[in-house]
Amino acid sequence: MATNVDDNIKKLRPLQRKKVETRAAELMAEEMTLRELRELRQARKLTQVRMAKKLGITQDSVSRLEQRSDLLLSTLRKTIEAMGGTLSLVAQFPDREPVMLSGIAEDDSESKPTGRRHALA
Repeated sequence: MATNVDDNIKKLRPLQRKKVETRAAELMAEEMTLRELRELRQARKLTQVRMAKKLGITQDSVSRLEQRSDLLLSTLRKTIEAMGGTLSLVAQFPDREPVMLSGIAEDDSESKPTGRRHALA
């Protein structure tokens, strides 16, 4: 008789089951995020070529960006802005209202010293 994954997971100890379920949720969330970024671009009627021009990168780079499982916030911010949107980051906790985080995904390259002269000034 064939067994399925759910039957095997039910046989695990509670701690092992929790680890499997947590990792599965992480993998599904990553896949949803990537698919949503690609779907968002398509919904905005933007091709990878057009996005590449807006971002100053190649079409191949846009394709690879959409396939990544992990993005820097600054990369995500630039991508969303190239689509005409803005990126907001919200932290949610079980015991309080959501908190809007500011300044995390913003481009602060102007405030960083870019060379020795700035560091010595």
